[in-house]
Amino acid sequence: MSAEIIDRYTTLAEPREGWYKEKGSKFIAYAYEVEDEEAIQLYLEELRQLHFKARHHCYAWRLGLDKTHYRANDDGEPSGTAGRPILGQIDSFGLTHCLIVVVRYFGGTKLGTSGLKTAYKAASFEALNEAPTVVRILKQKVKLFLPYPLLSDWMNYLKGAEMDIKSSDYAAEEVVLTLSLPLSRLPELQARLDDPLITDIKTEGLEE
Repeated sequence: MSAEIIDRYTTLAEPREGWYKEKGSKFIAYAYEVEDEEAIQLYLEELRQLHFKARHHCYAWRLGLDKTHYRANDDGEPSGTAGRPILGQIDSFGLTHCLIVVVRYFGGTKLGTSGLKTAYKAASFEALNEAPTVVRILKQKVKLFLPYPLLSDWMNYLKGAEMDIKSSDYAAEEVVLTLSLPLSRLPELQARLDDPLITDIKTEGLEE
């Protein structure tokens, strides 16, 4: 049995902010959709410049369709009191390709490890709670070369198969259809290509 192909994930539809205050300390959470680690570094640099007087810029992120690529950073706070609680909120909301940075302005009173965990978790929660999300689908671009006698059957099939026809070319002796379909539907399409009359299929770059 072939492994399931994962081609969609849930992430933030727009950047969000959240606030939490405790014993004079102010925690400001910034949540973003991110494509890769380069985008993460840009957001971190931007916030460090914006909040250059803040004592800590703690963060966590998760990337990838399988959600296995992540990092949690305490930025000088006691180990496990900031990055992990932030990451826990990303996971609680079922998100990936998501970054949360929590900026802390120290209020003069230490909160202790439990207080810090609560504060970073609460600030992250406020940023994500009721935040709009979106399901991103990774799609494969495919060119399908069909003889004219097969066109009608294939058009009927494509209408109900979550496969979008981006363009069609009827100028040659055969029809060339450019399709966009979720990665998980590609094996189904390939299984249907047993007809010896179909001359060719070409897969091209991924799109989102």
